[in-house]
Amino acid sequence: METATYPYQQTDLPVNERVQDLISRLTLDEKVNLMPQYQAAVERLGVGAYKHGTEGAHGISWLGKATAFPQVSGLACTWNPELLKKIGSAIGDEARAFYKKNPTVNGLTLWAPTVDMERDPRWGRTEEAYGEDPELTGRLSTSLVQGIQGDHPKYLKAVATLKHFLGNNNEINRGVDSSSIDPRNMREYYLEAFKPAFKEGGAKSMMTAYNSLNGVPVILHPAVMDIVKGEWEMDGFIVSDAGDLFGIVKDHKYYESFAQSMAESIKNGIDSVTEETAETIKVIHEALTEGLLAEEDLDRALFNTFRVRFLLGEFDPEEGNPYAAIDDSVILSKEHGELSLEAAKQSIVLLKNENSTLPLNPKELSKVAVIGPLGDEAFRDWYSGTLPYAVTPLQGVTKKLAGKQVSFESGDDRIILTSAATGQAVGITGEDGRLAVQHETKERGELFRHTAWGWTSNTLEATSRGQYVTLSDAGTLTASADEIYGWYVKEALNIVPEAEGTVSLRTWNDKPISIHAEDGTLLANEQEADAKAHTFHKNIVVNGVEAAVEAAKAAEVAVVFVGNHPLLNGKEEIDRPDIVLPEEQENLVKAVYEANPNTVVVIVGSYPITSTWIDEHIPAVLYTSHSGQELGNAVADVLFGDYSPSGKLNMTWYRSVDQLPPLMDYDIIKGKRTYMYFDGEPLYPFGHGLSYAQVTYNSLSLAAREVEQDGTISLSVQLENTGSVDGDEVVQLYVQSLSSRVKRPLKQLKGFQKIRLAAGHTQTVEFTLPVAELAFWDVTREQYCVENGEYAVMIGRSSSDIQLTAQIKVHGETIPARNLYATVKAENYDDYEAVYLDECKAGGASVHPAGEGAWIAFKDVEFGQGTATFHALVSSVTGGSIEVRTEGPAGQLAATLEVPAGESLQQWQTLSVQAEIEAGGNDVYLVFKGEVLLSRFHFSV
Repeated sequence: METATYPYQQTDLPVNERVQDLISRLTLDEKVNLMPQYQAAVERLGVGAYKHGTEGAHGISWLGKATAFPQVSGLACTWNPELLKKIGSAIGDEARAFYKKNPTVNGLTLWAPTVDMERDPRWGRTEEAYGEDPELTGRLSTSLVQGIQGDHPKYLKAVATLKHFLGNNNEINRGVDSSSIDPRNMREYYLEAFKPAFKEGGAKSMMTAYNSLNGVPVILHPAVMDIVKGEWEMDGFIVSDAGDLFGIVKDHKYYESFAQSMAESIKNGIDSVTEETAETIKVIHEALTEGLLAEEDLDRALFNTFRVRFLLGEFDPEEGNPYAAIDDSVILSKEHGELSLEAAKQSIVLLKNENSTLPLNPKELSKVAVIGPLGDEAFRDWYSGTLPYAVTPLQGVTKKLAGKQVSFESGDDRIILTSAATGQAVGITGEDGRLAVQHETKERGELFRHTAWGWTSNTLEATSRGQYVTLSDAGTLTASADEIYGWYVKEALNIVPEAEGTVSLRTWNDKPISIHAEDGTLLANEQEADAKAHTFHKNIVVNGVEAAVEAAKAAEVAVVFVGNHPLLNGKEEIDRPDIVLPEEQENLVKAVYEANPNTVVVIVGSYPITSTWIDEHIPAVLYTSHSGQELGNAVADVLFGDYSPSGKLNMTWYRSVDQLPPLMDYDIIKGKRTYMYFDGEPLYPFGHGLSYAQVTYNSLSLAAREVEQDGTISLSVQLENTGSVDGDEVVQLYVQSLSSRVKRPLKQLKGFQKIRLAAGHTQTVEFTLPVAELAFWDVTREQYCVENGEYAVMIGRSSSDIQLTAQIKVHGETIPARNLYATVKAENYDDYEAVYLDECKAGGASVHPAGEGAWIAFKDVEFGQGTATFHALVSSVTGGSIEVRTEGPAGQLAATLEVPAGESLQQWQTLSVQAEIEAGGNDVYLVFKGEVLLSRFHFSV
């Protein structure tokens, strides 16, 4: 702008006044055109085109080469908020540089961080989030937000978009499923992870999730407005996830028209619509024409998006905005590369180290064998973007052992495929790399590297051209993919054992592979999925396990790299089939260990990968996420002692899925999920991670042994490094309520500090914890409550390795007896069996029985006068009843409320029945017979 003609151009005015002025000057058509993710330019007002949504989970994605940091699951294992802030700042810097190059396409609103709670490690997107604990997730994501957005008093460097709000921790059927989450789980766990990034980090954007929550698509759930924009006073904008707004109609079948879904979403807080631009504009006009949406609704949404654009400095002279000067020099800068390496090192977790097997001493070694399918790979995940370079473990180890002998074997078989019918071998024909049965002699066939990734996922790499076999758009198999990558991973093949030692091939989408009758081309049968496939002999030219064994025998130490490929067996839209290491990889480790007991295992994984055998037999085990460009250097630094590992697990590593409830069970309390409620024996506990340093915890001192509920708990602990190696230590603070009205966590993380402790040195670490942090959500009064009583304060190396404990008395509240004479929401039960939470079309949630034996309980109820009338807001299509019982689900029957069949579950009515209940204290159970939904109830005298 050359001159400040209008108030919105005047930089000395308050930002809200400037935004309001700009919105007031837009025509209705212009407002509609500004609602999609790709906001149109308004040239007459000097408003440029702008795009919301650049992926930046662990580096800028898809805009060109950019600095790649470890996967978020790895960053979480650093337990280092200061490091996360630096990484966020680096991501924000590079976002600014890309924006400067092309502001129309490369926006500054970044879709990161992912704050979803990872209560189940089978979730396909576990790599994207920060773990199972809200304290750890909240601290780390808040720091990343602060780094991305910068600390300037007036301008934002970039904008962080928290995703995916709320209750999103499964991929299968995510667009149609509903997560059932009761108020205690909601307040104490799922919401608790998101709150700090808004309240402390000042996050200016949020994305809603695909799933429903208690029967309501999240995009329409009251929590978006009531909690995020209400309680938390979020002053930015909310964006819908790609395709989600129309998914209300297509997937959830919640509304019948797109116009209604658009109108209700915008009125419920969606400010930016991530759908196809032209269709979005068309549907908004329809909603306006039908009177479903008003211009004022658009004004409110656009105020939120443009306020953020103003804070980014878009409408101000560049001279006053320090971030406007950031240019290409920051992209792939030396400083960012060093930060990526530091993050990769800090993310590595030493799971086991018997007899100080690690670190390895390069001076004492002459020959090392690097083994395994992950040994010479550095993969990117879906949101990694384009890696500028990638150091593999083999390259990192080889660099460390310059002048020494380093051998490598992947453990993969080298095979030639021949037709079971004709004996002809599969070869490559044409420039496009098409596979065809064409060679009369087996020896002339293409040699493929066959990697078995577990379950039904396999890949074939043509060794003659170093490319992977993939399914082409023409439906043929071609050796033409440079990497295993894509939204649909077409390099995945299912190699199915058939009769008489033959195999058949099936594509990524389960189409059988046949052979073209004329030219022998291998092509997918697009007819029935169970159509007959051609069979092949898998001729093993090089046995991968045998080659690995020979390499291990010839070496002094074998280092085996196993794990997952980030786009196979678990990714967005695909949950994991299991949590164990693939059988093929475990067999490789067993064979190598038998050949050479001096075996170290490195698990490279996007998520916890379990192997009880490895834990029982292998002396030293490391874990690292896929760690971007510096994976190999970081692992080598830890293996050879140039860096003492300091990573701590961000999730419980369970021994098997038998220790987990069903994937769709979102109740961590009753389901005994996470370290907070899990009472079994994990493989490795939350917070676990060993070190080369020898740190002892010597004393725990409390400033006071009694505190008031509005006070603080101050404590200190003394640490000493008694060894000869400098190292980082993560000091973890846990608390436990020793007596409570309700089931409380076995322990709960309430603070942590990562400190550097030199050999021979001591350090005192101090914590200050507001007593309010001891609160839980009291469903009887719908408020947070700090209970009166004794609490344990614990300092540990992990959730299972508590070093020091003290007790403190808190002068808090005593929860009064339940009052069922006032209206009670059914979702505020104390206990339940065989029910889930659903929507009540009359407002709020309802309890929906899931089958036989369904009941809900309300404990410690005071009935002053005994006999009373039971009133309930109910709905049923089939008809049924609710039994009112005391003392237990099979206890004394006080009343039976008969519920007649209705026309639909949208029809709600209040029914009453007389109940015979003894005066005094009781536990009340409501037992469901048939499919009867209950929203609220009360008793009256």
